[in-house]
Amino acid sequence: MVLTGDPTTDLGSRPPRPTRPADPDRAPSRGPARRMAVLVIATALGLALVRSLLVQSFVVPTGSMDPTVHPGDRVLVSRLSYLTGDVRRGDVIVFDGSGVFEPDSAPARSPLASAGRTVAAAFGLPIGSRDYLKRVIGLPGERVVCCDAQGRITIDGKPLDEPYLAPGQVPSTIRFDIIVPPDRLWVLGDHRSDSADSRAHLGDPGGGTVPVNRVVGRATRVYWPFSHLGGINSSAPAQSSAGSASTRGVQR
Repeated sequence: MVLTGDPTTDLGSRPPRPTRPADPDRAPSRGPARRMAVLVIATALGLALVRSLLVQSFVVPTGSMDPTVHPGDRVLVSRLSYLTGDVRRGDVIVFDGSGVFEPDSAPARSPLASAGRTVAAAFGLPIGSRDYLKRVIGLPGERVVCCDAQGRITIDGKPLDEPYLAPGQVPSTIRFDIIVPPDRLWVLGDHRSDSADSRAHLGDPGGGTVPVNRVVGRATRVYWPFSHLGGINSSAPAQSSAGSASTRGVQR
């Protein structure tokens, strides 16, 4: 009897095909674990691409920028800002302090460790971070001095208005007089008495200034916690003819 669906020939039922032995070298089909691994890797690569080209998240660890941002705030930092524009006085920036404010970071011990740091940074986790959040005060070629008779910082002899300072803070209790070298920046925290900034490195090579090519990007807004949600304003009074520092073409 020929059952419905069985292949037939003119001579009757076709004999069953012999079973092929399993090929030991043939790779098994993708299981759920492998598909999940591919998804995780693709997600990590996508985050790394966004992080390198557009925006990055950072956690603020200290109160050096109070009241602009607070400890524990998570901020978005635009990398695109300086790919299409210049650093300006008053910008709140994130920069890599390795070899500038801190010793050079040790290289990753393995590709897996490096990938882990990349994924952690994409989510704003401050693991092994040497990044700093400060405000740009002096631009290349400017003379930055503290302080005039009224206790104000001056840029090329003109006083700097600083409405962003924390209440009760003075511009600086540390005296300095520096001409910012080419392609470098003079940076300070808004909470001056609680900020290890350019003033803390006056005796270091570069006099406490930060290379422009160490700038990661401009902090644009706080996105967490919701109670602190809002944009981060820059204050850039035109104190001198030099108003910005170019970062175009700088490799980050």
